[in-house]
Amino acid sequence: MSDFLFQRLANGGEGTAVVHGDRSTSHRELLARTNEFCDQLDGKVGAGTVVSFSGDYSVDAVALFLALLRLRTIIVPLSSDSRAHFDEYREIAEVELQVEVNGETLALNVTGREASAELYQRLRASGSPGLVLFSSGSTGKSKAIVQDLGRLIEKFEKPGKAQRMLIFLQLDHIGGVNSLLYSLANAGTLVTPLSRAPDAIAAAVEKHRVELLPTSPTFLNLLLLSGAIEHHDLSSLKLVTYGTEPMQASTLERLGKALPHVRLQQTYGLSEVGILRSRSRGSDSLWMQVGGDEFETKIQNGTLWIRSRSAMLGYLNAPDPFDEEGFLDTGDIVEQDGDWIRILGRESEIINVGGQKVYPAEVESALLELDDVTDAVVYGEANPITGQHVKTTVTLSSTESAGEFKTRMRRALSERLQSYKVPARVALTDEALFNERFKRMRRR
Repeated sequence: MSDFLFQRLANGGEGTAVVHGDRSTSHRELLARTNEFCDQLDGKVGAGTVVSFSGDYSVDAVALFLALLRLRTIIVPLSSDSRAHFDEYREIAEVELQVEVNGETLALNVTGREASAELYQRLRASGSPGLVLFSSGSTGKSKAIVQDLGRLIEKFEKPGKAQRMLIFLQLDHIGGVNSLLYSLANAGTLVTPLSRAPDAIAAAVEKHRVELLPTSPTFLNLLLLSGAIEHHDLSSLKLVTYGTEPMQASTLERLGKALPHVRLQQTYGLSEVGILRSRSRGSDSLWMQVGGDEFETKIQNGTLWIRSRSAMLGYLNAPDPFDEEGFLDTGDIVEQDGDWIRILGRESEIINVGGQKVYPAEVESALLELDDVTDAVVYGEANPITGQHVKTTVTLSSTESAGEFKTRMRRALSERLQSYKVPARVALTDEALFNERFKRMRRR
């Protein structure tokens, strides 16, 4: 099932597998560390044991993930991004064993829980390793997503291109897991940054000659604002991929001008179905094709639906979301042009102003073109006459008052947007408008 992954790791030999800080670890050394952890866990965990571990990307975190995979456990990775929710996540996932790296050894904590969820029983019956990920919980309580990790790994058996990749999304995110497995399966090099601040990321790209940077639109906007692109040599970069949320057209345009030598590609995926193969119409285009051998897609009432061979087994704490044919309603509203689609936004975030639909990303894109606007989120607010009106929260680099900015904003946006799309209310803030996963927080 995953034997090919470990064989390719062995074949990688002295090639660099992971760079963390100033430390480089070869494929041979990573495999040896994985074997050490397997030996330490021998007799203490069995196939189907639900095991959590915390820690952001490092050589030991990758080796521990691989050891738990080889032992066919059900892995619950937790990153510092969600530290405030560790107890909640472990309770929902029925974690039986907590593992932490303590120097050269592993510290084990048996929780006394018995993980008896039906989805776990299915994994144990099949002998497959499992993976539990949590949704971001931006619209309510986090959902625990159970994946058959063996099926997720299958798609990487077909060889791809070895690249030097900076891994941005953490191990508790489907995008982070996808990046990790792709790199290991193709004897690539993973660069794991000590910080996800824009300057630190740009410095890591320069120092380690990174070729591929997978990240989010929100981070790319921060990268542009920080000036880090001008202060560092990013000539090694060949491809920047972006996903997890809609990209603002104005941000994509600025990014193309700042990195003219780099191909920009939109990606698409969900924890529930995995990461689809994607192709952008061009670096300057928000139109893309999605699919792949293991995926089927359809557009129904303007919404994207996906069926996947590597779809999750289900939620631990929510009803099954798949229809009778196995398709999942992604909740993403799309435009279609032949085989190409363009993501307009999530159905739950559409603002309805007197029957007219407003997509937040379109308004945010216009706001980000205004002088001194460093970030903006757009969302709907109740209105007794129109049902809703558009509201925005903005961060500025200037000292304008909310009233002064609103006057300037309305004058500028009236030339670019229909009147009902122009925010009726404005709030200014000095706080970040994105969460720990560098994803915009749109309030309802």
